[in-house]
Amino acid sequence: MKKQEHTSTTYLKFLNLVAAIRDLPGFPDVDPVEERLLDLFAAAWHSGRKITVLEAMGMLTDISASTAHRRIKHLRQKGLLALEIDDIDNRVKYVVPTPQTNQYFAKLGDCLDKAASAS
Repeated sequence: MKKQEHTSTTYLKFLNLVAAIRDLPGFPDVDPVEERLLDLFAAAWHSGRKITVLEAMGMLTDISASTAHRRIKHLRQKGLLALEIDDIDNRVKYVVPTPQTNQYFAKLGDCLDKAASAS
């Protein structure tokens, strides 16, 4: 029983740390849909996979493709995504991370490390 309490405490500490850094100036303001998209993209990028814009638009099955496309545009405007044109077919564009995206995930990773080490 103590192990389960420890796990939930660590997660709650993580959530509190994330909530605190979201209020800091300079931390990107992302809505829940944008955050879910970034999380899915991060998993794909980590495995070395390239994500086309068309594929990105269909990654969240509970929202329409047009809503996903709008959120991708918002993330680009916020500097959290960039588009890269395919070397062979100029019609194909890939969603790629920016340095700001890497900083965003690094800050979240720091929160996770702090929450885990504080337990």
